[in-house]
Amino acid sequence: MKLRRFYGWWITAAAFCTFGIAVGIPYYSMPFFYDYYEKAPAGGGFGWSRPDITLGFPLAALFTLWAGPLLVHRFSPRKLILLGTALTCFAFLGFGRMTGALGIYYAFWFLYTVGYIFSGPIPHQVIISQWFRKHRGKAMGVAYLGVGAFGAASAKFIAKPLTETFGFQTALQIMGLMMFVAWPIALFLMRDRPAEMGQHPDGDAESHPSAAVEPRSFQYLVRQRAFWLLVVGSACSIGSIGSINQHMKLVFKDQGFTDQKVLNHVFSEALFYIMVSSIAGRLVMGWMADRFPKKYVMTFTYLLVAVTIPLLLMVKPSDSLATVYLFAILFGFGMGADYMLIPLMAAEQFGVNSLARAMAIILPTDTIGQTWFPYGVSLLRQHFGDYGVALGSVFAMALMGAAAIALLPRQSKQHETLHLPEPAGSGVGR
Repeated sequence: MKLRRFYGWWITAAAFCTFGIAVGIPYYSMPFFYDYYEKAPAGGGFGWSRPDITLGFPLAALFTLWAGPLLVHRFSPRKLILLGTALTCFAFLGFGRMTGALGIYYAFWFLYTVGYIFSGPIPHQVIISQWFRKHRGKAMGVAYLGVGAFGAASAKFIAKPLTETFGFQTALQIMGLMMFVAWPIALFLMRDRPAEMGQHPDGDAESHPSAAVEPRSFQYLVRQRAFWLLVVGSACSIGSIGSINQHMKLVFKDQGFTDQKVLNHVFSEALFYIMVSSIAGRLVMGWMADRFPKKYVMTFTYLLVAVTIPLLLMVKPSDSLATVYLFAILFGFGMGADYMLIPLMAAEQFGVNSLARAMAIILPTDTIGQTWFPYGVSLLRQHFGDYGVALGSVFAMALMGAAAIALLPRQSKQHETLHLPEPAGSGVGR
């Protein structure tokens, strides 16, 4: 039965919630607990070094590279969201019950990373791209707002109060159980493609005439210069953002915020304003991406991320929090648009029907940057004794990412499509 009203905006609202729950809460809250892991056992922690703490995510990313290319494009995005949030829940339950064994910590990072791949950007990008063509930038921006909204709530109203009330390990377990809030939304509200509701993308009366074009193969994608520019550019910028997100609280600690309550307050304030500003970045840059060449919008965004990084070292306990807010607002604006623009550029360059395959390579590569860069920052900080050289390298990497995006072709290749390939193998996926 066909619906008179276009269902795509309900899909966008559902994605706002499931994306925010699956990514906004766990990913942006995890660094809140790093200084607790660093504390000596006598102080209630595990006594781990910063390289120990930040090695879990990159190791997991390395050993889960197969998950995206091998599995993601074969299954229904909606079902991936269900599985991914369940895995994230089990990982956080594990984090909350650790006793100090690093091997166990790394194993739970593996579980979390698979959950992130299954329930994070890829399924949400694919669903939005199926439901929208003309308004894809706007819809993608709204869906990504969920990450900012839930991330902001997690920073100030979930991780901090739960930890101060119940302790950091119980807080981790409660946050894991929150993942199941996404299940009824995914089960009862989301649909993978408009055809399931008797509709067409954007609510048009008929399907786009190019809907029968087959998706591009992995072999085709890896032969394209534009594909590798997008891979390198996004990995560098996402890696720079990941380094700041993973180390921001530890940077504040090194800058002199040693009182635990003050440190928690400054970090939660900074993260809150970063996430709120990221909402504005997604809205504004999503709007611009629908009206101006995406290459220029993306290059500007990547440059903004780069130029805000030195501000982090200017934050001092003796000053007011004005520098914290300035850094958080500018960095958050660029960060919010950064993630969102990658699938928009991939869809423009290679076609929406190839988006799942393109992002199945791009997302793991970005995840390597997002995870191994912070580990490298830990090693540099440990070697030099402070974050000066470490954050200088992050700044340089962010500039490299902007340069790669600036070299992308301005004109897209018009092989737009509007449906996902049929799932391979057992037929699971619809």
